Amino acid sequence: MVRYKAVISYDGSSFSGFQRQSRARTVQEEIEKTLFKITNGQEVRIHGAGRTDAGVHAYGQVIHFDLGHEREKEKLRFALDTQTPEDIDFISLEKVSEDFHARYNKHSKTYEFLVDIGRPKNPMMRQFATHYPYPLDIELIERAIKDLVGEHDFTGFTAAGTNVQNKVRTITAADVRYDKERQFLIFTFSGNGFLYKQVRNMVGTLLKIGNGRFPVSQIQKVLLEKDRQLAGPTPAGNGLYLKEIIYEE
Repeated sequence: MVRYKAVISYDGSSFSGFQRQSRARTVQEEIEKTLFKITNGQEVRIHGAGRTDAGVHAYGQVIHFDLGHEREKEKLRFALDTQTPEDIDFISLEKVSEDFHARYNKHSKTYEFLVDIGRPKNPMMRQFATHYPYPLDIELIERAIKDLVGEHDFTGFTAAGTNVQNKVRTITAADVRYDKERQFLIFTFSGNGFLYKQVRNMVGTLLKIGNGRFPVSQIQKVLLEKDRQLAGPTPAGNGLYLKEIIYEE
């Protein structure tokens, strides 16, 4: 078997997430259907570096899959790119060793979250940015976001019901910038892993801090007390993007 690694992007608006589900359209299902066609009916299972939720987008999701024989890389990438639906794009493709695994090889992820703070909102971006029409002091957010950097137990920012036991993760960078022209806040988080809905819950908490309904110290309080009820609400997934995945050599 020959293993291939691909970097893909997708518009998550019409997907029920990345992972295959019964009676729901997913990124995994669409790519596997395309591989079935171009391999003349062979079942090929793809493996992703992470599972994005319904409505969540990706600039740089990574997948791997095995084929029975080697193919010319650019021809294979082009076939996948042109035969998958238009809301999926194959950016690059390469042959990798048999022990490479998109999910389990050590890597870091970067997520981006777009918040439309314009009043009125931009209707053209309704599926690509989460609208927040309330007053914000961006300086408060800039101060609070720094407290997320480092190794922490992120239990308080995790969705209830997750079965992950170890909730300690390391965030290496956390940043927010204001795009004045588009009236967007752009949050960026990089780290060695993220828990279920962690990024969205961190953004929801930071927005409440910016709105004055939480103190700047609320991030520290959630981390210390590990209580989901102390964090902000979970924003819609339409503003979330899996931006980049970098693997260690």
